[in-house]
Amino acid sequence: MSTAKHIEPCLVYADERGNIYDHPDLLMLCRRGSELTLPRPDELIPLPEDSEFFLLPGRGALGLDPATGQVEELEELAVAVFASPAHTLSASAAYQARPGAPVLPLFAYGAVGFYEGRFYVCARRVDQDRRQEFACVPRERIEAGARKLLAEFPKNRLVRHLTGCALTYGCPAAKNLALGRFEAPLPTSRTCNARCVGCISHQPEDSGFPSNQNRITFKPTEREIVEVMLRHQGKERRPIYSFGQGCEGEPLTEAALLGASIARFRKQGGRGTVNINTNASLPGTLPELRSAGLDSIRVSLNSVRKGPYEAYYRPNGYRFEDVLESIRAAKGLGMFVSLNLLYFPGVTDCENEWDALDAVVRETRLDLIQLRNLNLDPELAMRLLGGFDSGPCMGLANFMKRLRKSNPHLRFGYFNPYLEPEGGQ
Repeated sequence: MSTAKHIEPCLVYADERGNIYDHPDLLMLCRRGSELTLPRPDELIPLPEDSEFFLLPGRGALGLDPATGQVEELEELAVAVFASPAHTLSASAAYQARPGAPVLPLFAYGAVGFYEGRFYVCARRVDQDRRQEFACVPRERIEAGARKLLAEFPKNRLVRHLTGCALTYGCPAAKNLALGRFEAPLPTSRTCNARCVGCISHQPEDSGFPSNQNRITFKPTEREIVEVMLRHQGKERRPIYSFGQGCEGEPLTEAALLGASIARFRKQGGRGTVNINTNASLPGTLPELRSAGLDSIRVSLNSVRKGPYEAYYRPNGYRFEDVLESIRAAKGLGMFVSLNLLYFPGVTDCENEWDALDAVVRETRLDLIQLRNLNLDPELAMRLLGGFDSGPCMGLANFMKRLRKSNPHLRFGYFNPYLEPEGGQ
């Protein structure tokens, strides 16, 4: 929610040692696409717990001098924040890149300022679910849960992989599996039929930035998958199981394994919501998966326009049209359909993007839009997406308000929902 009173945060910057300061005279600026501007009054919220600060190397901090109306660049470094899960950034950090500035790692870089003893960020909480908040969870509890999992299934490679994800990479889904709560991750695929610019598990050597985590190196068996699912349902009253994780390729390329595993799980009395996070490239696989017991799909995309979509996803063996056909097919099969919309301020919230998205929502009556951040260097994102005619920018709040008014059935969120056995919510 937005703050009740009008505030004007000051610029935040950092020295080379990582010390963060607030500027006594300059105001916070933010960026939407290629536009520099002051934050909108309705988008500033106190910085949520579990958010992360980033120093931006090779990038000077920019602030506004309210006396002159001029933008000023500091010698010191710009600062950005990655808002904690359940929050969507509505503006990127303002900075001036200098010659030789390195490409930024795969995170989202939100605009941050300081006012009356608190940091503020341009963002909106889009989901009240607290499933990925760990501030009150001691690491020892997660470690103990991981050790217990390993002791219960010493020969299960998927368990070994996921406990490693929890303890080495801090993966929130894997940590929740160790804690026996919420949503169980089920990575299966070593390969992918897209070459996403922002893929977090595979990057070519010339990308300029590393992948955030290692991709799974083996193909789990049905038994290994079902063991994890059955164990999770014994711990969680409202269990969700999701194929398609950041540490794998495209799960639909392993549709036969997924279908057999889901059917085996259901045959053994498996309950709960079975979901696939997917690029939706193979619509022909969905009928058999639905028959096996699949409940929902979450379709990842950055745009429902062919040009911007292909610029980011770089399909290899499928077409953008297949993605739209998968959404139609899943709804036709009675599945719950979410979009994992990779939101980038100043592009996603522009008129032409909104028009295209609204048309797809109205046609398919998809159920939910999960507003995730596009984790990519903002300048790289603009080189990829800025050349497409997107039209005027409306801001995140108006983007959501207009979509909801046009599509009263539509929900917004951040996480995959648990679906009641009757198919309702």
